[in-house]
Amino acid sequence: MTTTVDTAPSYIDGLPAEDYHADRTSISSSGLRALLAPGCPAQFKYDRDHPQPPKREFDLGNAVHTAVLGEGHDIVEIQHPDYKKLDARADRDAAYADGKVPLLPKEKQQVEAMAAAIRQHPLASALFAPGSGIAERSIYWTDPATGVRCRIRPDWLKSLGDDLLCVDYKTCRAADPDAVSKAIRDHAYHQQDALYTDGLEAWKPGKIARFIFVFQSKTAPYLITVRELDTQSRDIGRARNQRALRIYADCEQTGIWPDWTGPIDTIPTISLPSWAAFSEAEEYLQ
Repeated sequence: MTTTVDTAPSYIDGLPAEDYHADRTSISSSGLRALLAPGCPAQFKYDRDHPQPPKREFDLGNAVHTAVLGEGHDIVEIQHPDYKKLDARADRDAAYADGKVPLLPKEKQQVEAMAAAIRQHPLASALFAPGSGIAERSIYWTDPATGVRCRIRPDWLKSLGDDLLCVDYKTCRAADPDAVSKAIRDHAYHQQDALYTDGLEAWKPGKIARFIFVFQSKTAPYLITVRELDTQSRDIGRARNQRALRIYADCEQTGIWPDWTGPIDTIPTISLPSWAAFSEAEEYLQ
């Protein structure tokens, strides 16, 4: 008997975030980014096979997402000033065990202030207007070049005329445009942009998908930068995705997940970073 694999794009309403992230039949943007340097396939596979417990550093961001989008993690306020005492840590760990995000009172106040700043911002408030979009829905499709099943989960998805807007909300230490540009490079968010727009257009042929970044500082007064990526940066992100998809398809087919070096018999050379080599050569090799 022949088993038919569904390769058609699909939209899943109500899929829990835990199930989305645990799916091993497809690959997400974070997975594709992890396959490329400074990551590698070997590290990606290990991390996929050994999921990590919740990290406290993500609690605030997860809570603000819920406050802004109106959907997401369940929040529990921990009635302690900090986690120095044993009973406070016990309450925190119980919240984690229940799949909830624990917040100290001061953190809850910060979340409320950040959400209020979003509601007061002229661009962000319109993008995240209640009832104007849908939050945290999962979309799957098959990459035609590699046959790899891909998935995305837009923070906020809405229509604007014939366009589909994917609004992505990120909290950060600094939200000035230079810091935002650097964050896009450091975290390869241009790959995320390209994958999400490609996925949306595969799901809705004939529609034009736009990816909008909303970055918000975690420091008062919680300033916000709203930006749309330029075409060249998105094209670079798309090219990175295509390389990562080929790597992933090959690893899945062969069962070999190499590290940065791969299967070689000789010891490679390594150089100083190009900027340092140029600077030091100029100073010492004259």
